[in-house]
Amino acid sequence: MSAIVDSVIKDSIAQDLGISKGDELISIDGIQLSDMIDYNFYIKSENITILIKKASGELEEIEIEKDYSQDLGIVFESAVFDKIKPCLNHCIFCFVDQQPKGLRKTLYIKDDDYRLSYLQGTYITLTNLTEDDKSRIKRMGLGPFYVSVHTTNPELRVKMLRNPNAGKALDNLKWFRKNRIPFHAQIVLCPGINDGKELDRTLSDLAELKNTVLSTAIVPVGITKFRDEKLKRVDSKVAKETIEIASKYKRVCCSDEFFLLAGKPIPKAKYYGNFSQLDDGVGALRLTYDDFKKLRFSKSISKPYKIIFACSYAAKAMLEKISQKLNKIKNLEVEICPVKSNYWGEDITVAGLITTEDLINTVKNKKCDTVIIPSVMLRPYSQDFLDGKNLDYVKEKTKQNFYVQNNIYSFKEICELINNL
Repeated sequence: MSAIVDSVIKDSIAQDLGISKGDELISIDGIQLSDMIDYNFYIKSENITILIKKASGELEEIEIEKDYSQDLGIVFESAVFDKIKPCLNHCIFCFVDQQPKGLRKTLYIKDDDYRLSYLQGTYITLTNLTEDDKSRIKRMGLGPFYVSVHTTNPELRVKMLRNPNAGKALDNLKWFRKNRIPFHAQIVLCPGINDGKELDRTLSDLAELKNTVLSTAIVPVGITKFRDEKLKRVDSKVAKETIEIASKYKRVCCSDEFFLLAGKPIPKAKYYGNFSQLDDGVGALRLTYDDFKKLRFSKSISKPYKIIFACSYAAKAMLEKISQKLNKIKNLEVEICPVKSNYWGEDITVAGLITTEDLINTVKNKKCDTVIIPSVMLRPYSQDFLDGKNLDYVKEKTKQNFYVQNNIYSFKEICELINNL
């Protein structure tokens, strides 16, 4: 893996210098870079010299004068230029380990790299964090990180992660506290294992770390039909108990799914603080619905038009509330069509795991003008679904017109779409 250029930003320094896709950044001021952390650090200077290896193989040394904080405008293929630190755990709830063959290759990559956690918000377990890693984190003042804690009980964590190093989690988190390195915590709740009293213990231990813990997200274990482990799903009883336990602690939030399972209303925005763990489904429904309420839609459109929202079952209730308001617009008809996950099994209810065939079966016989799907169904910056097939394939099979909602937490672009009809 190297610092390979994926693209350059328009009107940037990189474009002016003729840097293009496929080129490789070898060094800055003679220093080879390991990752985007190095790049962001060494790029901050008014005078730098970079060494570029062109896609043709030619080496080119370039001296650059720029503003101190001005970026070159290079988008790299990866945020890590050397080898990604792999995950050394075999968690009992690992989603990667239960995936069947035939999906996108990237879905089988198990990383546990503190650099990706800092740069991209991926979760790490700290089981492979070395003293050199700690030294660099401290020296460069890195943070916040996103840490999969799950439990602070050393014996239980070793059992859950199937890694003898997993029991050191609390020691590492105390080191974060000592060195003022903030982090967000995640707990994947497995009923009968780390819930109830064990969850209370974990949250109590995290509370001792005070404001070093920026937030704690509790999410239910995902169980697919491909899982060999005999894990229990989160039911209504467990969901209610978990919500009650979490309510005793500051900056601790349960994911939206807990409230849906418990039959409780989604909390107000205040509950979620700054919505710091949206990608874990914590506050996504509230943020989206509150955004919708702020928008102004036309009272009527020029001609009859029907829209279908092909969504996850997790988003169904929220979108039904929205559709009730949209259906008051003259000439507009909105229908909510949740996609049943035949591929993974009925317990999987999130949009990011919807496959092409399940989507096709949901909308192929529907009569409408446009089918709206959230961008999380697709690989970022592409039209590819997780099963390797793309949106063109779905269009061909369904004969439907599709619109991809890019910002899944805002209805602004849908408002513009409707108002322009």
